[in-house]
Amino acid sequence: MNTAVDNPVQAGRRERELLASVQGGQSELFYELVRPYERRVYAAALAILRNEHDAEDVAQSVFLRLAGSDEFVVSNAGSYLYRAAINGALDLLRRRNSAASEPLDSASGVASQGRGSRPEAEAASSELVEWLRAALGELSPRAAEMFTLRYVEELDNREVATLMHTSQAVVAVTLHQARAKLKKRLAEMERGNR
Repeated sequence: MNTAVDNPVQAGRRERELLASVQGGQSELFYELVRPYERRVYAAALAILRNEHDAEDVAQSVFLRLAGSDEFVVSNAGSYLYRAAINGALDLLRRRNSAASEPLDSASGVASQGRGSRPEAEAASSELVEWLRAALGELSPRAAEMFTLRYVEELDNREVATLMHTSQAVVAVTLHQARAKLKKRLAEMERGNR
């Protein structure tokens, strides 16, 4: 039985020791530090990007940034890596949204393979997801991160506040404003598409 894993205090102490060692140049301990977070970091990026390759790229860049960093101090590797994955995925979406997007007409040859599915409903749903991603990319990074944590990762306001080191009231207000901006932007996009 591994007491470092069984005892949260010892596990936290071990994580801090590993983090200090890695940031001190002992790169051979890096994998031991990040191994517990690999799936969560990848899953956070995948939930936003919906593309396995992009999620892998974001996760890798997050881990590389931590490994190569001696300029800043991370007190909680798990929290840092999770938030960095969300921010990295949102940054990738923003970069893509600023590039020219392919018109929906070019996808007209793609048909649904599912039995009993309705292609027009799937196309509308896909279009809505793309509009939402574009609108998310226009939010401030902090608001986009909160929105993602709350509605994509399905954390409650208390968990979002804890993870982002703020109050539940700030989370609630930020989410209210983000939803209002997204609703307005999606309405504008819908009017522009008709």
